[in-house]
Amino acid sequence: MQTRLTFAGLIILATLVGTGCGDSLTPDHSATTPNGMHPSFATMGGVATSITLDQAEAAVNIGIGWTNGGTHVGKEFDQNPQLGDAIVATFVWQGTTNTITSVTDHLEDGTPVGNTYTFVDYVTANGWSMATYVATNVGNFPYPSPSPDKNLAVHAIFSDAITNAGEIITAYRGVSPVTAVALGAHHAATGSDSTTTLADPGAIPIDAGALAYAVTMSDGVVDFAGPGGFGMITAVWNTVNKAAAAYSVTSAAGTVDPQWTWSFQAPSDWFAGVVALNPQTATHVGFRVQPSSTMLPGATIKPAVQVVVLDDQGNTVPGFTGSVTVALAHDGSLFQNARLSGTLVETVTNGVATFSDLSIDEPGMGYKLRADVTGLTTGISDGFNVMFP
Repeated sequence: MQTRLTFAGLIILATLVGTGCGDSLTPDHSATTPNGMHPSFATMGGVATSITLDQAEAAVNIGIGWTNGGTHVGKEFDQNPQLGDAIVATFVWQGTTNTITSVTDHLEDGTPVGNTYTFVDYVTANGWSMATYVATNVGNFPYPSPSPDKNLAVHAIFSDAITNAGEIITAYRGVSPVTAVALGAHHAATGSDSTTTLADPGAIPIDAGALAYAVTMSDGVVDFAGPGGFGMITAVWNTVNKAAAAYSVTSAAGTVDPQWTWSFQAPSDWFAGVVALNPQTATHVGFRVQPSSTMLPGATIKPAVQVVVLDDQGNTVPGFTGSVTVALAHDGSLFQNARLSGTLVETVTNGVATFSDLSIDEPGMGYKLRADVTGLTTGISDGFNVMFP
């Protein structure tokens, strides 16, 4: 069973009891916001989307035997992420080498999904390891999930037998769908101490509106404080190790250096990583459903005209917030006196604005519509006609 907690308006997940599936065995402990921090959001204006946390899950003590002596370490989402999200998967395990041969995803009924997970960072020290992978523009799964067996799971396949394995998976809306564009600077580090110490992955440069994902792990199961200005996502632990993740969305370009404070009381090792993910930026609008010709002046244009907000790669920008205004780009009437009627301003939802009641009051040939969004390149429709009565 998964328990869903609400903190400062953010949905945060704490895995309290295992689901019983092959991708999430029971973690010993989990918690949220151990130091009372609040998530940090940036309000993006104009053409960029705001990155937001969509889903998160975590578990330890997971790992089942796989073929040829390998190990499957996986965790499912309690609710499927939205299509187009970016997923960050961090794996922690007892071992000194990154023996992960693949990271991929599937539905809980075993159906392969096949999103591509790109390796980001790996660190190891004193018998423990931590590795992070990122997938962008995920898809090929049902949203929302119609049943638990259709939930998305992310797993790593190790070539050897792994013990004390854990995983944190988080999904974010508004990240660029192109991995080469989305993946910014990243860094990871390890250290050790026997008293209170800072776990510092190292500072990285970050662009305005970008996400900073911070993760930490320790083989000392003690209290910790998260990095200042970051919102806690989750923490999970057992008797031998503890892991946590946090994030922030920057309001201005600069650097980030998420430092965790571990309250060690005996010699212990810490691991810390940080990854920047860049937002998807809208550049122009286009017509997803072009206006169709009508048989009479004043008749509603059907099907409804749809305008889509796009990035420079032609991808829909589902996280864009704003409105679209349509107007006549070319008046096809004889005396250039046609009037476009209906609701001419519509709100963008999931990257699309729908205009369901447009009409033109004069017959004519070669009419065109224009779609305008502040800060974006205008879109011009194909030509269409309004027939003579």
